[in-house]
Amino acid sequence: MLAVAANVVVRVLLAPGCAACGVLLLRPLASPVCDRCWRDVPALVPPRCERCGDSLRQWRQSRSSANLCARCRRVPARVSCARSAGRYDGSLRSIVHAFKYQGRRGLARPLAALLRDEGADLLAGADAVIPVPLHPFRALERGFNQSDDLARELGLPVWRVLRRVRHGPPQAVLPAARRNANVRAAFALTWRSRLAPCLHERQDLRNRVVVLIDDVMTTGATVEACARPLLEAGVRSVRALTVARAEAGRPARPPPRHHPWQASRR
Repeated sequence: MLAVAANVVVRVLLAPGCAACGVLLLRPLASPVCDRCWRDVPALVPPRCERCGDSLRQWRQSRSSANLCARCRRVPARVSCARSAGRYDGSLRSIVHAFKYQGRRGLARPLAALLRDEGADLLAGADAVIPVPLHPFRALERGFNQSDDLARELGLPVWRVLRRVRHGPPQAVLPAARRNANVRAAFALTWRSRLAPCLHERQDLRNRVVVLIDDVMTTGATVEACARPLLEAGVRSVRALTVARAEAGRPARPPPRHHPWQASRR
């Protein structure tokens, strides 16, 4: 009863709107997103590539490789398996933007619940989750790392063993052809993780199974770049789990115009 009254007070005094569609929230203290937008999160419809999770409908498949998309057939992958909770479109795109660009950090918990549901098989048997790091300049600009917020809600140890050493434009504003070059050699192990075998056995990356956590996956360039130093350090298997997937043939649109990085470029 007290919760109902508190929601009424907040609704009357502040009239908060849904972070995704803007409609007046009936239970603003429960979630910054309305129930309808959560229900309308666009699903990833099979058939899907068994390695990267992309839609196979966008690729011409041969009988000999019916379970892999053309990209995975063409380029050997460092990430053994990647999955996403939904398609980067509709309400999920709006929710991700509210979380990432508007600082709605309370969305980390419900988004992580989607990750646990969709990625249960990837998380099972993993030693830890590793959030994709931001460059220090980007972290200072945004005030938080959305991937780190998600990772902390997944119930596994969070290993912050990667750092971003090259600063460049966000992947979301680049065409697919430039994304690999933008993140090439962009990630390295932290100094602590390089010394980990000498510091404590639990921090040793050798022969571990880890899951990279990020918000959106398009071409997979970012997680592949993150996987390289991990595998070189002796990690046995790198998996990837993201909130949303921009399917081939449906490129991820740029972030909102009010995003600070874009404003600084005008």
